[in-house]
Amino acid sequence: MSEKNAPGPASRNAARRTTIYDLAALAGTSASAVSAVLNGTWKKRRISERLAERVMRVAEEQGYSVNLQASVLRRDKSNIIGMIMPKYDNRYFGAIAEQFEARARARGLFPVITCTQRDPDLEFEAAREMVSYQVECLIATGATDPDRISDFCASAGVTSINLDLPGSRAPSVVSDNFGGARDLTHLLLDRLPSHPLLFIGGRPSDHNTAERIRGFRAAHADRGIALPAEAILACGYAAEKAEAALSARGTPLPRGLFVNSTITLEGVVRWLRRQSPAPDVQIGAFDWDPFAALLSDCVGMVEQDVARMLEEVFRLIGTRADPQLRIEVPTLLRRHI
Repeated sequence: MSEKNAPGPASRNAARRTTIYDLAALAGTSASAVSAVLNGTWKKRRISERLAERVMRVAEEQGYSVNLQASVLRRDKSNIIGMIMPKYDNRYFGAIAEQFEARARARGLFPVITCTQRDPDLEFEAAREMVSYQVECLIATGATDPDRISDFCASAGVTSINLDLPGSRAPSVVSDNFGGARDLTHLLLDRLPSHPLLFIGGRPSDHNTAERIRGFRAAHADRGIALPAEAILACGYAAEKAEAALSARGTPLPRGLFVNSTITLEGVVRWLRRQSPAPDVQIGAFDWDPFAALLSDCVGMVEQDVARMLEEVFRLIGTRADPQLRIEVPTLLRRHI
């Protein structure tokens, strides 16, 4: 090949990407030290700040794509705040995500949110990844195993706060599920005196469901109404599970239905619309959705106060709150008929 056609330095560099071994040679250190600097663990490795700065400078000069984790090298704080989200399938969690981002940015923080599909292993993996990116605080929203996340964060020196579902190893902000369920049950019973209702949706092992069932039972007890065991149909949250549970139960239904979430409500409405003749029922739902509020048989819904819950979460950030602290935020009862 003639000298005229030989590839220049830029072409050779494009053909071969810079590696951490190249950076180590140029910085006069080991590849493991370079790796620690680039993944943000250099302080734990007791690597000097001078060496860390030199590695970063060499990486930049070589056009090395530096991991986001290293961006905190020159700052005392990362300004990153993370949130684990179980689902995006209803307005409640959507409102939490949207307002969390807005509040974080208003405080000069960069919000990072990931959805974990109510999978405890995926929740923990998400927490581990966020900690590796040096989040300053992790909000575990609706986590199935919040204590595992809290223990891991504590070991890494990262603040964690539980939202929606409580834990025992980090402060928690939750709705007053008991009070909201009791109020909604009373609203239904006002229209159907002396008639026990049917509770449908959720998981009995879930704190929120357990508290709502407790409120449901308490409202019946307040009125001296006996509640049979079959009045609790905790079949899970998914719409298809509600449909299957109602099909298995069959008719006749009680005149009033307490539906444990707007996700479950989709399945309940689909099942009711397939019946002929359509059952004459009145519905109350925990969680609020403006479209569901337009249903002719929906008498009321419980709205969780997302703004107040997040206000409490951000108030706790940067404090040394008792891990056993549990803040219960009152819910709002929306009457539709």
